[in-house]
Amino acid sequence: MRSFLLRAGSLSATAAVLGLSLVASEGVAEPLAIRNSFRVGTSGVLCSAQIASADKRLTDLFDKAYRLTCRDAAGAVGSVIAVRHDIALGDPAMGLTSTTAQCGAVETVTVEGIGPTQSVLCHDGATAVDYRRYTLRKGDTRYLSEGLAGYDPVLRLALASVLNNRPQPGEVSVASTEVADAAAFARVQAGSLDADGARVEAYARNNDGRFAESAEFFELLSGRSDRPAEKAELIANAGLQQSNLGNFSAAFSLFQKAEKEMAQSDGVTQRLLRNYRAINLLNQRFAEAALTILDTPMSTVQADYDVVSAREGVVSNPLADQINRENDAMRRLGGISSGLTPLERAATLDAQASELRGVALTQLGRLDEGENALARADRALLSIRNGRLTSALWLRSQIAMERASIAETEKDNGKAGGLYRDAVGMLTASYPDTPTLLAAQARQAGFLARSGDTQGSLTLFASVVDRSEKVSDSSTALRDLLSPYFALLVEQGTPDAAAALFKAAQSLQRPGVASTQAILARELSEGNDEAASLFRLAVARTREIGRTEVEITRISATTVPGDAEREKLEGLKQTLDQLRAEQTALTARLSAFPRYNVLSPTTVPMAELQAKLGAGEAYYKLAIIGDAAYAIYIDHDGATTYRIDQSRAALEDSVGGLRNSIVRIENGQVATYPFNIELARALYVSLFGPVAKRMDGVRHLIFEPDGPLLQLPPSLLVTDDASVAAYKARIARPNADEFDFTGTAWLGRNRESTIAVSPRAFINVRSIAPSKAQMTYLGLGNNASPAAFPAGTGTDGCDWPLATWQSPIDPAELTLASSLVGKAGSRLLTGAAFTDDGLTSSHDLAHYRILHFATHGLVTAPRPQCPARPALVTSFGKAGVSDGLLSFREIFDLKLDADLVILSACDTAGMATAAVSREAGIPTGGNYALDGLVRAFIGAGARSVIASHWPVPDDYGATKKLIGGLFGGKVGESMGALLDKAQMRLMDQPNTSHPFYWAAFVILGDAEKPLLHR
Repeated sequence: MRSFLLRAGSLSATAAVLGLSLVASEGVAEPLAIRNSFRVGTSGVLCSAQIASADKRLTDLFDKAYRLTCRDAAGAVGSVIAVRHDIALGDPAMGLTSTTAQCGAVETVTVEGIGPTQSVLCHDGATAVDYRRYTLRKGDTRYLSEGLAGYDPVLRLALASVLNNRPQPGEVSVASTEVADAAAFARVQAGSLDADGARVEAYARNNDGRFAESAEFFELLSGRSDRPAEKAELIANAGLQQSNLGNFSAAFSLFQKAEKEMAQSDGVTQRLLRNYRAINLLNQRFAEAALTILDTPMSTVQADYDVVSAREGVVSNPLADQINRENDAMRRLGGISSGLTPLERAATLDAQASELRGVALTQLGRLDEGENALARADRALLSIRNGRLTSALWLRSQIAMERASIAETEKDNGKAGGLYRDAVGMLTASYPDTPTLLAAQARQAGFLARSGDTQGSLTLFASVVDRSEKVSDSSTALRDLLSPYFALLVEQGTPDAAAALFKAAQSLQRPGVASTQAILARELSEGNDEAASLFRLAVARTREIGRTEVEITRISATTVPGDAEREKLEGLKQTLDQLRAEQTALTARLSAFPRYNVLSPTTVPMAELQAKLGAGEAYYKLAIIGDAAYAIYIDHDGATTYRIDQSRAALEDSVGGLRNSIVRIENGQVATYPFNIELARALYVSLFGPVAKRMDGVRHLIFEPDGPLLQLPPSLLVTDDASVAAYKARIARPNADEFDFTGTAWLGRNRESTIAVSPRAFINVRSIAPSKAQMTYLGLGNNASPAAFPAGTGTDGCDWPLATWQSPIDPAELTLASSLVGKAGSRLLTGAAFTDDGLTSSHDLAHYRILHFATHGLVTAPRPQCPARPALVTSFGKAGVSDGLLSFREIFDLKLDADLVILSACDTAGMATAAVSREAGIPTGGNYALDGLVRAFIGAGARSVIASHWPVPDDYGATKKLIGGLFGGKVGESMGALLDKAQMRLMDQPNTSHPFYWAAFVILGDAEKPLLHR
């Protein structure tokens, strides 16, 4: 878990500690036979094998079965079994999903790592899916690997791994849609495991530092469980992961929910919840509050069974329960117990509490007391099963790093260095290739930097960044730890250092819209052949699976489900199984097409980006690490890197101050104030001062914002001091107009701007072919104003008031754009014809290259207690079907082939939460600006989107003039140049020179793309 800072950038973490397994000997690779899961292969698509102890083909205590899953496949792609009975290689009923498959002749093939192996290919004519089987005997054991033929490399590698009891190296070259991230894949894995196996994996991934993945496991498990004590533990762990991910209020709510499920006499869960609440406070640096929580009295924990009676041969019910638990664990993990007694669990949690106390005291500067508490925690952990628990070893490594930080603070670098080495050494054997190990090495590298070993620090940091590309879910654990690396690279100032900084910055998490752009680019770049159709269908099935899972979770949470709910739930579960099978089979069929077997690289070498930039173009990437902000400026002449002279908090204040001087909502009305031109100038100097001279030659700025800058268009920054002086002199005169900013040297004057969300996403969009649509323009808006809600309109307490529909936006801008394009190439859909159900059922939207929405955008929640669900206001359509809103989910489902979507509405550049994204079947992203309506339209098929950062104004015809400028340009002229010219016309008029009137719109995609074609 994250946190507990001793100094900026020096992070530590604390585990979820309920005992997983005994630790292997240091330096010796753990054999697969005692592991609950393992990665299949060493490169390529991420695939995993998980123990499947409930497999019906297991008949003996020593039989083993594994279920094989792969990223982007919604279900299992195959299985491996090792059994002590005969296997009929050609019998479909032996284990294949399809029992109607026809199997061909048995042949002998060579499998790397094994040698000659019998194999057979089976075909299911009903689904057009092929299956492959491999089998061989070794001693008394018969091994079988089988599954979808499209995943043949997985079947081979998994079989060799199980046979040899160690991971078989090799590349997994199979099809990937790249729709799912590590957390989404974790959901698939969690669903493929039994409850005990999933619980072990959930804790393991927490301790690995894979917090998003662990969250998925605990969320799924808490939904499955109907035992209060277990449910309380699982909900508490789900809350812990939210704290690890920085969602502190969500963590607090889950802890409250866990407490309601917990029995007051349950001393173990009490201790767990106490510790997790303290961790949540420490993650926010509330050390005093954490100490108060840690002082809370706990119930006494009794022994599971009477040890004396057990020695005399008396087997009590608690002892029988433990024996059964451990026998099940032995079957699953090859003979090593994963069970801890309640007394051992309580002792482990009390040791963790002592560690947390040490962290809190250290945060408060009470170093001696902190050191003593940490030392007590270490001794306590060593006393539990002689310190041989993997989770205890994990905790001890964290304690060592905390003690190293104290030693460093006390100027004892010798002791600190030794403790850092000890911590990394403890993790290397048991937690290889995990975010936890990478985070520990990043902390060690930070120490090397602070102690003067610059080269050692650079080498270790570079290794961490390189390996993070192959370690899933590592960006959260590493983000704040890379600050010393960024500082060293900036200090070096060489071209190689700039390239290294650019690479490291791309390892940080980006808005979900970046992955959506990547998927769109892959879809549009692959043509319209059979493979492209399979790709699109697989992506669609993935979304349907996500939505079905959310609906199952919602109904399962019903306190007292009725017959109708139970019947619907059973139907949804059957649908989910069918969807998973279909999606997995589709992905397997994609493997026949080589272009889908190649993973798209996520990072971009600086040289590749420079090659994509034209004359007069520059790429500016902002990266916020902890409280520090760094800039990477790239053009054809080279790259410049530097640290911004404002902290994250100062940048938040700057952005907030500028937005408040542009527009505020007061009593439901839009209010505008004199723009803070001095603040806009100061922010420009901070962001662009070191490259100001080079900016003079930039005609197109590609700006990749981070943190608070995601909420501000860069065009409103002021590029010279003379503008500020002139404005101040002007308003000092009698009767001066404080809203007149004519003559200001805005960054957006004579300069196009593109908002990018990652270098790869920008290159993808730049490379996409233009739309093939035959019609140019579709204008939509001006919803019909109802006198009352239509009959049948449902209510759940979170509906928008009727007034939302009763002030439609004037269609003048739509009419103007249509007239400029020409009637032959345009169409308007307004009034009663503009309905949500009409759009979702339309097959004509893909016929238009430009879609222009002039309607109200809803990006906040209608009431404080309600979730925010982004949507566009439409007319009401068919009763019982239409709700008068085109939702985030419905937008994602639209079938577009658009070069551009224009959202002329309120703050359409805002965010959607991760929960809303999941409801729409989108397994990644959320909680970032631009992840709302913008992302939904890109997912629907828009190459670029023009969105607004605040309510677009009707005063002085400002928006109409902007739209008129866009569509009044020449054929082939770029959308960025056209928008820039239109904005400059407003800049030069006193009434519209305030940024409120001209700066709201930004282009996400590529502003260099032409707006109008011949």
